[in-house]
Amino acid sequence: MTPDNELMSAAVRPSASRSKQRTPVRRRATAMLAGLAVVGFSAAMIAPTGMAVADPAATTSTETAFSLAAEDTQSITVSVEGAEIAPIARGSFEVYVKPKPKPKPKPQPKPDTASSGSGGGNAAPPRYSGGGSKEDWMTAAGIAQGDWGYVDYIVSRESGWNPNATNKSSGACGLVQALPCSKVPGNGYNPVDNLRWGNGYAVGRYGSWAAAYNFWTRNHWW
Repeated sequence: MTPDNELMSAAVRPSASRSKQRTPVRRRATAMLAGLAVVGFSAAMIAPTGMAVADPAATTSTETAFSLAAEDTQSITVSVEGAEIAPIARGSFEVYVKPKPKPKPKPQPKPDTASSGSGGGNAAPPRYSGGGSKEDWMTAAGIAQGDWGYVDYIVSRESGWNPNATNKSSGACGLVQALPCSKVPGNGYNPVDNLRWGNGYAVGRYGSWAAAYNFWTRNHWW
């Protein structure tokens, strides 16, 4: 080789070393660009699949009697702005309660105030507590002495000459057992009042004490 050639090869060597140094850099850049391109292409290919995976798969619901009943019981109201929403008409019913009948007032007992032609007495007159004899009572009652025997016979069997004698069954009272006791004017248990009423009863009903005596002996009542 000539000295020129040597110089030339010496001069070329530095540029060759530089080209060798630049080649790895270019390869690295090209590799990086290629890698990015692969990554981008892969992302573009995977993106639709990823979105599809992200969305949940639609599930088919099973209809049951409970789900159908729940749907029927739902009440959905859809309204338009400005529209009037009318209330839902519901059925109504009336309940009739029968009023309780008012209790009837209890009847008040009426006093026994039956009266005779000459007046009336009390239903429960006070008992006799005075003294006296049957002769005194018949005299005070205006009974003639000729009738005292008839009177004594009847009164002895009716009351035993007890002014307070009372028949529990009929309510007759006094010496002659006046029935009802309220017929006797004054006090039915007063012997004089009782005999006075009995004298009028004997004469008015039978005509005399003798006729009353005859009726009593046949019927044992008068």
